[in-house]
Amino acid sequence: MSASSPDSRPPSIGRRTLLGAAAVATPAVLGVATPAAAAPSPAASARKKPRALPGGGDLGPNVIVFDPSTPGIQARLDQVFRQQESAQFGTGRYALLFKPGTYNGLNAQLGFYTSIAGLGLSPDDTTINGDVTVDAGWFNGNATQNFWRSAENLALVPANGTNRWAVAQAAPFRRMHVRGGLNLSPDGYGWASGGYIADSRIDGQVGPYSQQQWYTRDSAIGSWLNGVWNMVFSGVEGAPAQSFPNPPYTTLGTTPISREKPFLYLQGNDYRVFLPEKRTNARGVTWGNGTPRGTSLPLSQFYVARPGVSAATLNQALAEGLHLLLTPGIYHLDRPIQVNRAGTVVLGLGYATLIPDGGATAVQVADVDGVRLAGFLVDAGPVNSATLLEIGPRGASRDHSANPTTVQDVFVRIGGAGAGKATTSMVINSRHTIVDHTWVWRADHGEGVGWETNRADYGVVVNGDDVLATGLFVEHFNKYDVQWNGQRGRTIFFQNEKAYDAPNQAAIQNGSIKGYAAYKVGDGVTTHEGWGLGSYCYYNVNPSIVQHHGFAAPVRSGVRFHNLLVVSLGGQGQYECVINDTGSPTSGTSTVPSTVVSYP
Repeated sequence: MSASSPDSRPPSIGRRTLLGAAAVATPAVLGVATPAAAAPSPAASARKKPRALPGGGDLGPNVIVFDPSTPGIQARLDQVFRQQESAQFGTGRYALLFKPGTYNGLNAQLGFYTSIAGLGLSPDDTTINGDVTVDAGWFNGNATQNFWRSAENLALVPANGTNRWAVAQAAPFRRMHVRGGLNLSPDGYGWASGGYIADSRIDGQVGPYSQQQWYTRDSAIGSWLNGVWNMVFSGVEGAPAQSFPNPPYTTLGTTPISREKPFLYLQGNDYRVFLPEKRTNARGVTWGNGTPRGTSLPLSQFYVARPGVSAATLNQALAEGLHLLLTPGIYHLDRPIQVNRAGTVVLGLGYATLIPDGGATAVQVADVDGVRLAGFLVDAGPVNSATLLEIGPRGASRDHSANPTTVQDVFVRIGGAGAGKATTSMVINSRHTIVDHTWVWRADHGEGVGWETNRADYGVVVNGDDVLATGLFVEHFNKYDVQWNGQRGRTIFFQNEKAYDAPNQAAIQNGSIKGYAAYKVGDGVTTHEGWGLGSYCYYNVNPSIVQHHGFAAPVRSGVRFHNLLVVSLGGQGQYECVINDTGSPTSGTSTVPSTVVSYP
């Protein structure tokens, strides 16, 4: 069989071995004392506010910055890789940053919790004559657990003409220029289950080979080789034509709304954060014709946080008008980070990880315009949190269409690194929010894993109207993985696996329905649309479990779906239908998708 066929993969065991310049008050202004008419009373002095926190500063020991004259670059890259290659649930976090210039003969292999990025305004400002490689030697050629790593804002001239990027979830490839081809499979064409590309130009061919699903947004490619189950494109120059299910290409000419992720860059010797502007009906890259469009903030307007800082200090910085730059490491929170000011940026480097303790929520965003959350991981703590991330309070209703909140490369994990619980991982209440690439994962392997051990009923709950999700990966929740209650919601690309570890049919029974849908549109919704959505089951604890459908929605003309599929992985459980009562059942052990091209 061809390498693109799941059935051609070598036999193995275990779970994923089967699958796979803004107007913001500066700290100086906020910290200036005003003259007093009289000396303050002792009581007033006792209530004096804490001293204003400084903006800017050093990026810390786990941000490693190179320039073309730095000696021993390859040795340092190799040292980080050796440490991180198989540290799937380790504590190391690294950002590898390259100043503008040309670097020759490098192969930057990326392990877990490692980000590599250029520090120019354009990817072409920083060129590596060499490779940025992700492979799967650590896992016997199986790439389905190559999570939590990223590449951004670089130009690559691959040594042999093609760069290898064999990843799974939570591994974005953003704002990259590959002057050659891109191979998305591991050496030997083993299993792979990624992935996500945005704002990138690949001059040659993209070869997904064994990748089961992939989403590419607002990019330009020379050509695309093949597809396995679910390949989705929106706003991609050079994308293959719409042809789902054979080949399984879902192609939209444009992305309705997009705004690229904020990124760190150098202006001379000074760090700044660039904030790309919003685009409507977007197509192609943002950086191809000169200076990108958007605004820029100096690092002096950011509180540069280090691991060990308290949530109270982070909130003080936000209250003083600073943005947050979370340097690599692990942050324990005894209360939520409260983002109350419009236009606030919270940007993580090197997979900065937030762990809420004592049942707290990690981040809460007010019903305000233009907040940008990007580049961090939320890891549930051992005491159950009602929610981990809240975008807008309950009942939020303000119109944010002109300046939406964006949630980009913000990932959520429950269990795996240790015991963790959360009733609902991510709640979107604010209107017009854009969720651009997330992986919300109830762990099915690692430490602290079990049907009740890392209990998490709901992955993403959308209550706000006019929300757009581009690149939505949500997996293994005890009940609904996605529950969408808001009006006029849209999703472009959805990847899901139902929870592997359900002990029996009764454990997932949803009233009279067998199992909770992976993606449930609320009964009161009158307008909703989705493109390129897939759900897989692998009930390996009890293969006799039957899941009635992957998708559930009210039957209305305004609620529409395009290019849906469900798959039983090796016959470990079965689907009876695709959406509601429509679509053929999955076929025994064949691991062949059952599809619905259009619904209703």
